[in-house]
Formats: sequence, structure tokens, C-alpha cells
Amino acid sequence: MQRNTYIFVALTALLALLFCLDVCSGSMWLWPWGDLSVMEQNILHAIRLPKAITAILAGAALSVSGLIMQTLFRNPLAGPYTLGVSSGASLGVAFLTMCSATRVLMLPIAACIGATLVLLLVLAVSRKVTSNVSLLIVGMMFGSIAGALVSLLQNFANPDALKLFIVWTLGSLSSVGWSDMQLMVPILAVGALFVLLSLKPLNGLMLGEDYARGLGINVRRTRLFIVLATGLLAGGVTAFCGPIAFIGIAVPHIARGIFRTSNHRVTIPACVLIGACLLLVCDVLCSLAIYPLPISTVSALFGAPVIIWIILKNK
Repeated sequence: MQRNTYIFVALTALLALLFCLDVCSGSMWLWPWGDLSVMEQNILHAIRLPKAITAILAGAALSVSGLIMQTLFRNPLAGPYTLGVSSGASLGVAFLTMCSATRVLMLPIAACIGATLVLLLVLAVSRKVTSNVSLLIVGMMFGSIAGALVSLLQNFANPDALKLFIVWTLGSLSSVGWSDMQLMVPILAVGALFVLLSLKPLNGLMLGEDYARGLGINVRRTRLFIVLATGLLAGGVTAFCGPIAFIGIAVPHIARGIFRTSNHRVTIPACVLIGACLLLVCDVLCSLAIYPLPISTVSALFGAPVIIWIILKNK
């Protein structure tokens, strides 16, 4: 317990340090505690601060949703996009960009609608099937169908619309402003509430559904809460930031490795801190690069080696 406390304190301090570094770094280095010009103050308030806060929120949300997906399906390679939420969001954005005159401000709304539709379909199926494996397969099939429809729309899209869609799929934290957060934060907060309501049943599910039922856990309700939490957390982040790869799959394994436990009372706050720190690091690297880099590309460079390590470890 004392060891975990020290680690949590260290991670919290690291998070604060990385937040300050992310706010300062960029094409123009800023010192928030110094004398800033009006232009620098505008950059700090309108761009740097919301971008750094978005990195914390997105990293935490994706990591927690990945953790509960791995617990629900008892699969180390499950992630926040397993149920097709990302594909649904992509379909909404693809439909908007390629079938109508598009305003960039409408992209999050279109992504929310697409992710919500897929989530509702998954929820409807979850009431009919009793096996988590069947639910996993159904979620993957919904994702495949949405991906096929996206490819069909791309085939008939004009170059400008196609370029806008591809830029969205690369992921970006800088597109989220204070006005966007007024919608994004409540969505993530409701998702976090469902995670908290599932905290105790999650530990029971790690030992299997039959064991969880023996402990008096309502498995069907718990699964519903987990699906809702994942849809809101992963869908909310994807809608405003675009798809961000590998964070949700890799961070839960990093958290379990550092804290040497699978207890969700420890791993959930650990995923919040580690996911936020990791995405801040990715954003700092994007900011310091000579050429602008999409956040999803940098996050994949961190996450992919972890997934390879998982496969090799489990043979």
C-alpha cells in the first residue's frame, strides 16, 4: 500500500510537470509566469491551455475505457474501439464531409451521431446475447460494416472532402476549444460515473461470469454499464479529437505492470494518471517536431511496442 502511494504521488507530480511543459512548448516557447504580450496571452489561453487539458481528458478516458473492455472480454488486446464506436464516429464524419457542404465545427456533432448510433445497436444486441464473446464479435462486425460504408463514401468523394476526412482520422488535440469542452466534459463525466458504478463488479468479472454471478453480481447490468461507459468515454474523445491509436490498449498493461495488481480500485486511477501523462508526452513531441505530426501517429509509436511485448509474453 505504501509503495502504491509513493507511485501515485510520483505520477501526479509527473502529470503536473508534463502539463506545464505542454503549455510552454510549441513553435513559440512561452513562459506563463513571465511578462507576455497580448498575442502570447491569446495563444496561451485560446490554444495551449485547452490543448493540454484535452490531452489529459482524452488520455484518461481512452485508458480507462480500454481497461474495462479488457476486463469485460478477458482479452489483453481489447481496447476502447472494440465495439465499433470509432468506426461509427468515422462513418458520421465521412457522411458529413463527403455528402454535403461541410463546416469543420460540425465534425464533432457528426462523429457523436455516428458513434451513438453504433452504441445503440450494440446495446440492443447486448440485451439479446448472454455471451461476452458473442458481443465482442457483434461489435467487431458493426465496426466492419461502418468501415465498409466509409470506404464506399471515399470512393465517390471529391478530393477536398477526402482530404478533410483523412485529416480528421489522423487525430488532433488542438481542434478542441473552450466551447467544445462544454459538451465534451459532461459526456466524459457521465461515462466516468458508469465506471464508478461498475467498480466492484469489475473485480468479480476478472474471475469469469459464473464466479461473478456466484458473488451476487448482476452480470447483465454490469455489462450494460461497461458498454455505456466505453461508448461515452471513447466516443466522446473520438468525436472531438478524432481516433487516437493504441493508448487505450497499451496503458492498462503499463498500469498493471507498474502497480503489480489487477484490482480496479488501483488500476482505474492508475490508468487515469498514466494515460494522461502518456498523451501529454505525445503532444509535447508533436509540438517540438520540425514538421507538424498527427497525435495518433506519435501515440502509435508508444503503444505498438507494448502490444508486441504482450503478444510475445503470452506466446
